[in-house]
Amino acid sequence: MEIVLSGIRSTGHLHLGNYFGALRNYIKMQDEYNCYFFIADLHSLTTHPHPDDFHSGVKTILAEYLASGLDPEKSAIFIQSDVPEIVELYVLLNMIAYKGELERTASFKEKVRKNPDNVNAGLLTYPVLMAADILVHRAHKVPVGKDQEQHLEIARLLARRFNNLYGVEVFPEPQAFNFGSDLIKVPGLDGSGKMGKSEGNGIYLYDDEKTIHKKVMKAVTDAGPTAPDSKMPEPVENLFTLLKIVSDKETVDHFTKAYNSCTIRYGDLKKQLAADICKHTLPIRERIDDISNDSDYLAKVVRKGREKARASASATLAEVKRAVGFRSF
Repeated sequence: MEIVLSGIRSTGHLHLGNYFGALRNYIKMQDEYNCYFFIADLHSLTTHPHPDDFHSGVKTILAEYLASGLDPEKSAIFIQSDVPEIVELYVLLNMIAYKGELERTASFKEKVRKNPDNVNAGLLTYPVLMAADILVHRAHKVPVGKDQEQHLEIARLLARRFNNLYGVEVFPEPQAFNFGSDLIKVPGLDGSGKMGKSEGNGIYLYDDEKTIHKKVMKAVTDAGPTAPDSKMPEPVENLFTLLKIVSDKETVDHFTKAYNSCTIRYGDLKKQLAADICKHTLPIRERIDDISNDSDYLAKVVRKGREKARASASATLAEVKRAVGFRSF
């Protein structure tokens, strides 16, 4: 069975984009693939989170993973820092990764532009740690967005380079997992682009009903159509995209007809959209609270995930170290 690996940084809450864009596909994949899902707490250290926030961020994402439907009986759900083999492989891969190629990554250049006072080595070698995450489990498929494709290419590059340098076939070259038509792109509420944590344009799985209503009512629109069947501007089209994701066909058809006939009232549209979002997220929110308060269950999940992840990672690392020339006396 092919190995699929995916991770998410331990900062903030999961939003609708995470849930409808990938998480629901992960839930389906659990029955078809050998899946490893991890919380990337080491990656988050590039932004120097406060120690209290660091731990609470891990707990938040773990609870939200589980509340969304990831099953620790079907998949390995683990915390990145619980698997020291990742860090050891990260060190070894850094020895065959070159400064110039890392400096040319689009993500590094963007982070330097946005945060010129925090250009740390972790930012530069971020793609190498990501490669270690992937290669330590010899993953075949990795679900990634467009912004991560270059990092996945570096993982393939380092896999080839290691295999060629040491004359071995330790690492398969990981490929991007393509959800095809099943991948839903969830827009943000600010009128452009996708929903994301850094953009501040999202609705989170842990938002309460009042917060969701307030956010949706503030979503960007225009003055309304002035001619029948006119093209929707992007902000309005984004609202309809969200409506298609969370509402039934009858509701979508009603507001589409109202838009095309120039009788639409955006306030009514937003109220319906908020109500339908709540139908999806509020039950998850309740499960998040239940899981977050069950320390024994969280500890069991983490322990089970750590054991499975370390068994996979240690087998890979043993082959890597043997190829490099490490020997016991």
